[in-house]
Amino acid sequence: MTTPRAMILRTAGTNCDVETKFAFELAGGAAELVHINHLVADRDPFAEYQILALPGGFTYGDDVAAGKVMAVELTHVLGEKLTAFVERGGLIIGICNGFQTLIKTGLLPEAKFARPGTRQATLVHNDSHKFEARWVKMKAAENTVCVFVEPGSEIEMPAAHGEGKLICRSEEVLQNLIARGQVVYRYVSRGGGEPSYPEDPNGSIDHVAGICDESGRIFGLMPHPERHLFAYHHPRWTREKRTGEGEGLRIFRKAVEYCQNC
Repeated sequence: MTTPRAMILRTAGTNCDVETKFAFELAGGAAELVHINHLVADRDPFAEYQILALPGGFTYGDDVAAGKVMAVELTHVLGEKLTAFVERGGLIIGICNGFQTLIKTGLLPEAKFARPGTRQATLVHNDSHKFEARWVKMKAAENTVCVFVEPGSEIEMPAAHGEGKLICRSEEVLQNLIARGQVVYRYVSRGGGEPSYPEDPNGSIDHVAGICDESGRIFGLMPHPERHLFAYHHPRWTREKRTGEGEGLRIFRKAVEYCQNC
């Protein structure tokens, strides 16, 4: 069986690339760190990869808005090459800053680059008006089509962001995302119910923590699965007698297994 290969795309300000690479390797894949500048001259830079990961960090210092400069670069420099990667069935995951980048290109939630003024959703400053760094609990939607997660599953991982509040262009957009199974994760309380701040750290519409495109192959989320790869990463691992794998590893394992079964 061929080992799926993941490209971990990095640039100035990326700071979770090494952890994301390690996560894919721990999940059974092969992964390589690639700087965005190395892709520009390559005719088909994604040819050898089945997965593209946009990790967390503060790309280009989050100038203008979080992930915006990176989004412009992907759209206008690598747009055709990235579109071809998506069309041939590649997987894309954007974590935190990577999610911000994907949504500002339009690849989320529509799997295509959006023309100016046509994006259906975006991520804005947290309701608290400050950077939020805390562990959060999420639950996957029962009808999610996302290939990275198990529908209905609950998961805990750390969030660390200042611009993580998801908003949609209209209520109709949100309802369409829900109906099509594109809402992947929602923040929930410790007991699994309706969250309040800080259980929902940013005030996202409908408490949404992650979404995907209609195919389920492009996925973005604000919390960091690469920071919960082992049970002892969890702050309550001794009190709750957690052992073995961390819950975040599930996401990377599901991606690797999907590629192996394609």
